[in-house]
Amino acid sequence: MKPEASHALERLMQALLTEIAPALQPPYRQASVSIQAMLLLVIREELERAAARRVEENRALRALFADAARVVTELPLRDRLRTAAASDDASLLVTELEAGNRALRALLIELHAHVESLTGPEARRIEAAIWRELSASTERRKLSLGPC
Repeated sequence: MKPEASHALERLMQALLTEIAPALQPPYRQASVSIQAMLLLVIREELERAAARRVEENRALRALFADAARVVTELPLRDRLRTAAASDDASLLVTELEAGNRALRALLIELHAHVESLTGPEARRIEAAIWRELSASTERRKLSLGPC
């Protein structure tokens, strides 16, 4: 038998909500166990999409960097953008994808600060692309339990 993590978390959540919580007193203990069960649901959702979300975001950031490198006037930053744009995720391990994502997001902050200091329509276009990516990044992280 191969344990499926998503299925195991769902079953654990169901047991907490339907078997454990109703048997507890006082009501605040029921509420506490119910919240823990909902956390398992959130963990299950994040486990399911963890690698895909990071790969998607890393690709989007690299594409943005490739486009932005033509506008950047600071040579060291331009070189780092080109290097990052040409890079790829070496592993699908979530910890490694997350480390790569943190590095790309740090570079995005540098790019954003630089582009804000530039004038002209190309700089504004890149700045708008940065804001679109930040918005998309927020959407990628949205939980199905959260407000729509």
